[in-house]
Amino acid sequence: MRGLTKTYGGRRVVDQVSFELQPGTVTAFLGPNGAGKSTTLRMISGLTIPDAGETFVAGRPFRRWPNPAHVAGVLLDAAAVHPGRTGRSHLRNAALLAGLSKNRVDEVLSVVGLGDAGGRRIGGYSLGMRQRLGLAQALLTNPPMLILDEPINGLDPEGIRSVRLLLRDYARRGGTALLSSHVLSEVDQTADRVLVIGSGRIVADGPLSELTTSHRSVVRAPDMNRLASVLTSAGIAVQPAADGHLAADATVDRVSEVTFSAGVRLLGLAQESVNLEDLFFRLTGENTR
Repeated sequence: MRGLTKTYGGRRVVDQVSFELQPGTVTAFLGPNGAGKSTTLRMISGLTIPDAGETFVAGRPFRRWPNPAHVAGVLLDAAAVHPGRTGRSHLRNAALLAGLSKNRVDEVLSVVGLGDAGGRRIGGYSLGMRQRLGLAQALLTNPPMLILDEPINGLDPEGIRSVRLLLRDYARRGGTALLSSHVLSEVDQTADRVLVIGSGRIVADGPLSELTTSHRSVVRAPDMNRLASVLTSAGIAVQPAADGHLAADATVDRVSEVTFSAGVRLLGLAQESVNLEDLFFRLTGENTR
């Protein structure tokens, strides 16, 4: 997708968003509420028309495929189902539209853990069960791509783990998954790549391992004032860090070299660790709101 842009009420909610997904990967699409995640996913899946830019799924706009369900499985709103139908009848209608055998319905119900609940009316489903049903519909055609908006919303720990394993297996088989989520700890265990959107723009894009690798150091010495002075004199910016350390804007090797040359004895020196939550807050500024 290239240059996706959408404005509502004079506010640009998605602003020149561009990225390309690779087969065999799970990409997490992260951002605070109102950052433009859902609007972007709706534009990709053809439910919202962009003001500018273009998006392609398997080489053409999603809406131009004769049967889009065979190209990408989409879960954007688990509540958008008729409460009077049973889970099984809902999926059978979807299978009929996709040209599939009704036998596939029981297969996907079993995959998402709804095998015993398929005969119950959807109106009696919990939020987590509706999420599972939406995921089952996305998986019906065994499509090469999944587009999922908050797929683990409402799930218990067992359900979250089952979705994680399902997505990892899907990627291992060559599938391409794009999902939004607010559960950063789960994204940390599931995603290969992370896209972070803030105020409608992509503010970070890359492999999770690279984005969470810091080039800063944390260091501590008996004389912290002298340590700060020596590092600052060497052109290394410092700031207070947790547990009485200084965060130094330099690699461990550089800090070690500077302090050794100055005769500063150290009590601790390590590469700064950055988890996904820290990265998210740093990029979006959510911790200041």
